Order: sequence, then structure tokens, then C-alpha cells
Amino acid sequence: MKKAEKTIFVSGLTQELKDAKSVVLVNYSGLNVKAQQELKSRLGETGAKMVVVKNTLLKRGESAGVDKGVLEDSVLQGQTALIISSEDPVAPIQVLGKFAKEFAVPKFKVGIIEGTFQDEAGLTKISALPGRDALLGQLLGSLMAPQYGLVGTLQGNLQKLLYILKTKAG
Repeated sequence: MKKAEKTIFVSGLTQELKDAKSVVLVNYSGLNVKAQQELKSRLGETGAKMVVVKNTLLKRGESAGVDKGVLEDSVLQGQTALIISSEDPVAPIQVLGKFAKEFAVPKFKVGIIEGTFQDEAGLTKISALPGRDALLGQLLGSLMAPQYGLVGTLQGNLQKLLYILKTKAG
């Protein structure tokens, strides 16, 4: 890349990082081209994209308001790819987690999810969570459980009364 191209690339990357709901850095070393295309395809289904970035160019994007923990030298070692999502902040992380179980790569480095810094352990926990719809279903079930219990108890008493009346009438 020429110097002018680098400047344009960094300014475009800076704008993308500002608009993103989540940004995850992964080490993709050991990922062959076919698997990399498969990962990009799966990420595309969630509205995210994978961008391979040189570590030095990523450091130049400091003006995007990226957490300082992301730009540490210990994080920016080896091959780095950015997973940028401007839609659902968690879905791409879950895709990465499933993909990593299948292929043993990529490995999480760090990330920022809706402005909150996450280390490797945090990203791994998030990747293991069920999907958004499943979590909402669990929440709704928890909220509705007492009402269902009350209705079941009241119906039980009515059924017992009906049974008694049928035995007396019959």
C-alpha cells in the first residue's frame, strides 16, 4: 500500500470503528483461504464483516475513540483481523465462537461491545450465550411463570369442584 492509500484506509477504518456496535480483534493465523471465505460468509449473514488489518495501521486509528486496551502492544501481535458489526453486537461473536469450535481458529484477542471493553475470557463467555431470541424467550418464560402457576392452581380447584359435582349427580 502506498502512503496515500494508507491514509485513506485509516480514515475509512476510523469512521467504521466509530459507527460500529461491536469490534472484535481475532488472531486468524492458521486459517486457510477456504475457511476464511466461509467465516466471512457466516459473518455476512449477521451483518458483520471481517477486515484484515496491519497492526501498525490499526494503531493509527486511535482517533476513533477505541479503548486503549485494544491498542496495546501485547494485543497487537501476530496476524490481526477486525470483526466489525454495525447491527447486532453479539451475533458475530457467537458465529466466531461456533466457527472456532469447528476449525480451532480464529482465537479471540480483545473486543469492544457497545462501548464496553472485553478481554478474551469475556468474549468467550459471550460466544457461548444462546441467541437473542432464545434469551428473550427465557426472560418471558421467567416473567410469566408465576401467572401460569396461579392459573393452574385456580383451574385445579375448579376441576376438583366439577369432579365432585359430577360424582354427586351421577
